[in-house]
Amino acid sequence: MSSPDRSAVIVSDEVRAAVENREAVVAMETSVVAGGTYPNNLETALAVDRCAREEGAVPARVAVIDGALRVGVSDEELERLAKASDDQKISTRDLAMALHGGRTGGTTVSSALIGTVAAGIRVFAVAGIGGVHRGAEVSFDVSTDLTEFTRSPVAVVCAGAKSMLDPALTLEYLETVGVPVIGYRSDDFPGYYTRSTGRPVPHRLDDLAELAGVAHRHWAAVSPSSVVVTHPIEEEWSIDADLLDTLVEEALREAHEAGATGAALTPFVLSAIAKATDGRSARVNRAVLESTTRLAARLAVAETAVRAGASTKATVGS
Repeated sequence: MSSPDRSAVIVSDEVRAAVENREAVVAMETSVVAGGTYPNNLETALAVDRCAREEGAVPARVAVIDGALRVGVSDEELERLAKASDDQKISTRDLAMALHGGRTGGTTVSSALIGTVAAGIRVFAVAGIGGVHRGAEVSFDVSTDLTEFTRSPVAVVCAGAKSMLDPALTLEYLETVGVPVIGYRSDDFPGYYTRSTGRPVPHRLDDLAELAGVAHRHWAAVSPSSVVVTHPIEEEWSIDADLLDTLVEEALREAHEAGATGAALTPFVLSAIAKATDGRSARVNRAVLESTTRLAARLAVAETAVRAGASTKATVGS
């Protein structure tokens, strides 16, 4: 499969300069902005961007603006997404239609990765990845995120899979398609709002330089696929795993009764969890975003050092 045409992606001057100068850059989606409630969604996005900068990386949010896939958006464009009157999430399936139709909307993980790869960025941050849904053996509901991982050479830093998903099936799917999952300073596969799903991660590393080195070795010698890096939320923000599982099951039953399926399922369940926790899950979501972004920024700094070292060795050996 051929790579996306880089000329079709508009990269901001700041992001382009950082990539060309081999500086640390962290890409991010924007569906969380487009699907949030103004002004909280904008305030959270700006705070998360500051987290990346404080750790030494340039934030590169990916969005569709007036029919163009942009990597690196201005604060004004971010506010435009945040103020959208309806939920304008654009996944890989929807991307060509959105570009052709001149739409504006927030990218999901899968569509954001397309812009990330085209811009030459190697590190991506998100709170929770998509995965295999509970009951997928009947519904066949598997997130496009997992498909995009198979063709995107990017280190994806996350706090595990979203809470309504099946962690065991998600890990099994990632193993099947050969996408490495590495826990950073943790042996457990986290569950977005909770520190552990009770499932172990296949690998653990405690050093970011080593983690960046493994990612580059994977891309060079194994596969041009993503490397998923998991890091659980801080203990103070974690929701009890048993309580969360109960809330998710109740929300899924409500979703079934309401006929919410496909793309409508995730926002329905997250809204139900927020209501059941008196809004605590929204605060937890921000804490997860800030945590994963800070780690991604530090990993991006380590990754640039690995690339610089590889370049130096190549020069010396030539």
